Amino acid sequence: MGRYRPATAAGSKYITPDGARRLRAELDQLWRIERPRVTQAVAEAAAQGDRSENAEYIYGKRRLREIDRRVRFLRKRLEGMTVVETTPRDQRRVYFGAWVSLERDDGEVVSYRIVGPDEIDMGEGYISMDAPLGRALLTRALDDEITAQLPGGECRFTIVEIRYGEATR
Repeated sequence: MGRYRPATAAGSKYITPDGARRLRAELDQLWRIERPRVTQAVAEAAAQGDRSENAEYIYGKRRLREIDRRVRFLRKRLEGMTVVETTPRDQRRVYFGAWVSLERDDGEVVSYRIVGPDEIDMGEGYISMDAPLGRALLTRALDDEITAQLPGGECRFTIVEIRYGEATR
């Protein structure tokens, strides 16, 4: 078996200003702080002699590869990103960056923000525009009923509120 791995499909190239700041801060942290610290630790471990059985050296080299891999990913990802800073003209429809409140069939109301795939971990209620529910919501209007195939099965929702800007929870 070779080392070939099929390329993973890249997510959408859109990101909110907060998401872009977070990714740039992570890149800066890795490149300016973490990498020099690990490089220094590897140099000190290498100076101790036999590298083949030196756990600090082996771990440090592995950590450097992880950092370099993440730095390459972040640089490439940020290079092709489109930062969406404006709100759409038609704010009665769901577009990127919208906060959407949905009512389930059982009456429970849930809220989600439609964001890019790189920022879904930024906060509770963030959902990727590439996720099944995110795709089902895009371009829908208030009071539209949608059906989305979720991991727990098919779910039906009614859009009860659409807003843009920061959360007002």
